Amino acid sequence: MNNSPLALIGYSGHAFVVYDIFTSQNLPVTAYCDTAPKPLNPFNLSYLGAETDVKTLAALKNYLYFISIGNNATRSRLYHYLCSALHYAPVNAIHEQAYVAQSVKLGNGVMVGAKAVINPLANIGNGVICNTGAVIEHECSVADFAHIAPNATLCGNVFVGQGSFIGAGAVVKEGVKIGQNATIGAGSVVIRHVPDGATVVGNPQRHL
Repeated sequence: MNNSPLALIGYSGHAFVVYDIFTSQNLPVTAYCDTAPKPLNPFNLSYLGAETDVKTLAALKNYLYFISIGNNATRSRLYHYLCSALHYAPVNAIHEQAYVAQSVKLGNGVMVGAKAVINPLANIGNGVICNTGAVIEHECSVADFAHIAPNATLCGNVFVGQGSFIGAGAVVKEGVKIGQNATIGAGSVVIRHVPDGATVVGNPQRHL
């Protein structure tokens, strides 16, 4: 990562965690973009404007950036928009207390939170959130813009489809495949494949 300052795209709860990841490593976060200035600005960041504004895009070219938005669909939309408009991808935000094995393949714009673990030969797509304390075991594949919430565990060889959400504390059994845009409720235990767009809760899993 070069010495350019960082701008956050989106500035609320998830962004506050991302800010801490960068600044704990002495990486300068100095600005943010959002649809309007935020009344809550705990880190006194400069407001550049809405990320879709022409003047804002011109200003953003002086920054590295990270899309700090928890909503998977919004994060995906802004990722593609900004990569096209700026001609460069967002940086990754990897906490210094996370473990990422050397053989892991990481996309761009990935967040890996404190105490998260990504074990060997895992494949992590663009814009994925591996949140605080999440575990992604060996040979898992997490597709673009999925979110693995705090303390969720993917056992070995799990596949998570694009845009899916694995809730806090959920456990996904080894070898299970979860489709695109699926939702796994907090604390669920998933032992069977989950189709695209499904919502699953409970232990053992049941479909809503």
